This record gives sequence, structure tokens and C-alpha cells, in this order.
Amino acid sequence: MPKIIGGSLTEHREQVRAKVFDALRAQLYERGFDAVTLAGVAAAAGVGRTAIYNHFPDRESLLIAFVEAESARYVERLEDAVAAAGDPVSQLAAFVRMQLRTLAEYHLPPGGTLAAALAPSAYERIAAHADPIGERLRVIIVDGIRAGQLADEDPDTLVGMISSAIGGRQVVDVPADRLDAVIDTAVRFVLRGVGAETPTLSERYLG
Repeated sequence: MPKIIGGSLTEHREQVRAKVFDALRAQLYERGFDAVTLAGVAAAAGVGRTAIYNHFPDRESLLIAFVEAESARYVERLEDAVAAAGDPVSQLAAFVRMQLRTLAEYHLPPGGTLAAALAPSAYERIAAHADPIGERLRVIIVDGIRAGQLADEDPDTLVGMISSAIGGRQVVDVPADRLDAVIDTAVRFVLRGVGAETPTLSERYLG
């Protein structure tokens, strides 16, 4: 009988999932989703090859569960960062920084590539986790327009354009020592695109 980790079966399952997610996170960063296998994740997590199937029957199930857990944590962190930023312009800068920093941490295939790698139902479940993130961006944009800090344009169009501008891996696919500068450039680009950046605003929000 497999050894139980923790004081109960529930705690055991939670700790196993945490170990598996840590292993998957590292493998996504190192090699990307295409190279991930359940056996490889199980070995890296120190979980029996058979036991992992009790938690995740296939690679897609593992990825979905991982994205759901990571998304919940990320949305919480994003809300905290945006709330701490203050007005809409600094909130937008914080949003862009966090999105790009997170994108740099994970090597999931972008957009259509991920859709091709997964069954449609699996991709739809993963894509659904972008909804609260996009809605948070929309709220920032609407608040900025109402405050007169952002250009008076259609918010949905601005959300789509910003999401497209910061959604490509090539933006952050740079050596680690260049990442901060690249993100700074992307923030300035987005702020200019929505009519937010002037020399005064740049000094105030970007340092």
C-alpha cells in the first residue's frame, strides 16, 4: 500500500498534487509542454508512476488541473498588485508587468499552438481562466477613461490590442539579464498606446 503523506488521505492528495505541480512547473520552464510526460513528471516529483494516474489520468488532465490552481493564485496576486498601485495608469503598468513576468516564467505554447496540442474541450477549459484577467484589464481601462487618464476609445478594442501586444512569448524570450529592460519597454509601449504616457507620467510611474 502506498505510503500516506500527511495526517489524512485529503492532506496526502493535496501534498502529492503540490509536488506534481512543482515538478510540472519546472519542466514547463525548462522544456515546454510538448516534452512533458506523466512518467517524467512523476519521476521528478518522487511519485510512483502508477500512483500519478490516480490523480491525473492523462497529460491534458494534469495541465488543466495545474492551470486551474495556478490561475487562482495568479488572479489573487494580480488583484493585490493592482489594488496597491493606486490610479488607473499605475494599475495598468502593474498589470502589464505582472502579465509579462508570468509569461516569462512558463513555457506553455501560445494561442493556436496550445489549441493544436490539446483536445478542444481541454483547451476551452484552460482558455476560460483568461476571462477574469481580461475583465480586470477592462475595468482598469474603463476607470482610466472615466478619470481622463487614458484615451477615450472603445475599451474592448483597447483590451484586445493590449492583450495581443503582451501575449507573445517573443516579447519576453530574452536572456534573464535583459528581461527587466524589456518589460520596462513593453510597459512604456502600452502606456503610449492608450494615451497615458507623457514625460511627467513616465517619471511618476516608471521611475
